[in-house]
Amino acid sequence: METTSLLTVWTQHRPLALLVDRDDDTRKMYAEYLAHSNCLIEEAEDGREALAKAITRQPDVIVTETRLPGIDGFELCALLRRDHATRAIPIVVVTGDAFEHDVKRAQHAGADAVLIKPCLPEALLAEIHRVLELSAALRDRARVARGRVQTQLSRSETLLQRSRENVQRTMSSRAHQRRDTIEPPTPPPALVCPSCDLQLTYKRSHVGGVSARHAEQWDYYECSGGCGAFQYRQRTRKLRKV
Repeated sequence: METTSLLTVWTQHRPLALLVDRDDDTRKMYAEYLAHSNCLIEEAEDGREALAKAITRQPDVIVTETRLPGIDGFELCALLRRDHATRAIPIVVVTGDAFEHDVKRAQHAGADAVLIKPCLPEALLAEIHRVLELSAALRDRARVARGRVQTQLSRSETLLQRSRENVQRTMSSRAHQRRDTIEPPTPPPALVCPSCDLQLTYKRSHVGGVSARHAEQWDYYECSGGCGAFQYRQRTRKLRKV
């Protein structure tokens, strides 16, 4: 990406860059260029100050040298990656340690990019843009993944709730006692025979239905005049010959 386009990348959100270097002139050089490129700047001259500012200020990107007083840049990277509050912040290491094992050590400690001094401000800006773009893409993918997981969890919860309701209905149904009795929940009414108008004699009742909540009752009678047996359904209040 050309420098001219990099200077106009951040128009809505000005990223906060934490510059960590013991050399005042180096920090000033990078700070002036990045500020001209629409970045906000925070500075630290040693590892302990950088760690404290990273936790409290939550910068969008951290640019650090490896040779720092107190906590060096390698240890700073490792500490930032272990802390929940800072583990996702992109880290660019700009170092004078040009040996391959130093570069690998920085990467192993958690650096997203390693640049070797002398490093022009234009190159640093390009690398900052790259790691921020990568970080934004990762956050977008993580947000989409979280949305999918939440959707799956909601579906699972719905299925579990339906399963619980089915089990509850089954248990309720099994617990419901369907039986013949002469002491039904609802007292049988006094009825007369629809054929001869004689008093019907109550014999028994059957309690049924799908559950105790939706129980039904049928009362059975006989006609003393020999007209036969009758059934009375409590829910519909209808009498019929059986």
